[in-house]
Amino acid sequence: ATVEAIRALTDKDVVFTVSTGRPMQGVAKYKELLGLTGPVITYNGAMIVDAKDNKVLFEQGLLRADARKIWELGLKYDTTMCIWAGNRLYGNRLDEKIHDYKKLSGVEPVLAEDVEMLLDIGITKFLWYDEAERIEEILALLSPDLFLEVSYCTSKPTFLEFFSKKVSKAVAMEKIGELLGILREEMVAIGDGLNDLSMIQYAGLGVAMGNAAKEVKEHAQFITDTNDEEGVRKVLEKYL
Repeated sequence: ATVEAIRALTDKDVVFTVSTGRPMQGVAKYKELLGLTGPVITYNGAMIVDAKDNKVLFEQGLLRADARKIWELGLKYDTTMCIWAGNRLYGNRLDEKIHDYKKLSGVEPVLAEDVEMLLDIGITKFLWYDEAERIEEILALLSPDLFLEVSYCTSKPTFLEFFSKKVSKAVAMEKIGELLGILREEMVAIGDGLNDLSMIQYAGLGVAMGNAAKEVKEHAQFITDTNDEEGVRKVLEKYL
């Protein structure tokens, strides 16, 4: 029913897109399912890709010094690092966690033996994958002062993501608005994770899913039902 509601909207020239921490490869099945044809926000806003031809419309990676620091800290904390560079997935080790992440991303991981090679390519983002309790412990040890231009947040309790401070899902929405001539007041953003917070605060209408994190709900103008209860469809029918 949610898919039908989205397709009904796009038939009326409403732009519907997805905004995700995943790469374009991780969006492919949804692109087909939903019939997406416009800009898609990937890597938490570090890259905007045209769904029609996979052309990169915008990209902002990590500074070399920041990327090296994140690598060194990941080794220090002995965590699994999923590293995106040149739209390929690399890992500091090919363990069970990175193979589990492969199922989400749809991309086969490659062992990163030489970080300098990845730095030369340009790293879009890091994702540290660990037990939820361990991620909490690591978060308590980190500080923005450790980096030059890095934002970091959890996208799932077991995922800690690092990307350029210059990008966010909100910045990506602003850039899409410029590309398509759409004002922020005309935008609706629906999300559940902390990496959705910036776009929920940016949009004319920011909506939290019923299964969203508490902080996301606190900043939303409207809270819909959970994903299992067709929460997205109910927002589309109520407001669009």
